[in-house]
Amino acid sequence: MATNTLQQMFEHGQSPWIDNITRGMLQTGELQRLIDQGIVGLTSNPTIFQKAIGSGNDYDDALRSLVRAGKSVDEIYDGLVLEDIKNALGILRQVYDRTNGGDGFASLEVLPDLAHDSAKSISEGLRYFKFMSAPNLMVKIPGTPEGVPAIRKLISEGVNVNVTLLFSLESYRAIANAFIDGLEDRLKAGQPIASVSSVASFFVSRVDTAVDALLDQKAKEGPSRAAEYEALRGKAAIANAKLAYADVYEKLFNGPRWEALAAQGARRQRPLWASTSTKNPAYRDVLYVEQLIGPDTVDTMPPATIEQFLDHGKVSNTLLDDVAGARAILDQLKTAGIDMDAVTLKLQADGVASFSKSFTDLMATISSKRQEMLAHAG
Repeated sequence: MATNTLQQMFEHGQSPWIDNITRGMLQTGELQRLIDQGIVGLTSNPTIFQKAIGSGNDYDDALRSLVRAGKSVDEIYDGLVLEDIKNALGILRQVYDRTNGGDGFASLEVLPDLAHDSAKSISEGLRYFKFMSAPNLMVKIPGTPEGVPAIRKLISEGVNVNVTLLFSLESYRAIANAFIDGLEDRLKAGQPIASVSSVASFFVSRVDTAVDALLDQKAKEGPSRAAEYEALRGKAAIANAKLAYADVYEKLFNGPRWEALAAQGARRQRPLWASTSTKNPAYRDVLYVEQLIGPDTVDTMPPATIEQFLDHGKVSNTLLDDVAGARAILDQLKTAGIDMDAVTLKLQADGVASFSKSFTDLMATISSKRQEMLAHAG
């Protein structure tokens, strides 16, 4: 019987993952402790690695060995990051086996500069998957227009894919169709599809941060409608996510086309709720976790949100509650002059730019440490 909120979440059909990786959590048993509590997967991104490698000295010994071996900055990045993911995959393999391949994944993102390069995203995704040689690796590909053909091709090659930086229903629909297309391509080639897994990372709290700022601006410009704008604050993100599930996921992963694939063992591409930490201190700190619990989904949470949810989270099937109300909120936002298409397009572009900056900062850190170590070695 479930004893904590993470385990209760899993019983409700949602898989709790952690959105973090550091060498320390792999070496000290912290990841295993989290697994024992109920965490069943892990996601990473360039910002997480920039924080992990750029601060402290957990990586210095490994970095020194790579420098001594004459490795370039790019090779050092590969060495540090791929070793962490490989170790995480090993620890999580127990979960993968226990859940018959349903969970136990660790995600590794292709370089953020490839977000608009389909061909290089495909080649890097194939390289990572071949190098790791682990069935529980997920390669992260941004859900940009250029990401769509990359997702289809990688799925057709049997690579597990975590599609990241999804904000709009339109983008989500495109990548979900790419996943299904990829499975159909693979099946036509006579290849098995039962072991191919994918998640669609739909970002949540960042939507409210962006929309709330626009609503505040509108309230200043039109104080007579301030109450209307105030009532919509903190509502856009959850409404957006609920409609992604109701209007995209449930429609695409049911019906004759999907059932033909399911008969061959296909697994649904689960929505993964990302960016579920609360950015606005005025909102409940587990708001975005509690309001999106439902079957066939994943929630990846940073460590602080996991601790908050364990401490005082409430678990019930909320994802399909009041879908009509979610639709009404998006209609009201439109009436208020909020262009959700423009908001979500900008959020995706900003997300790619943010990860690119983190990667650039990380490479500068590695380069600096490498030069320092070479100087001391001399």
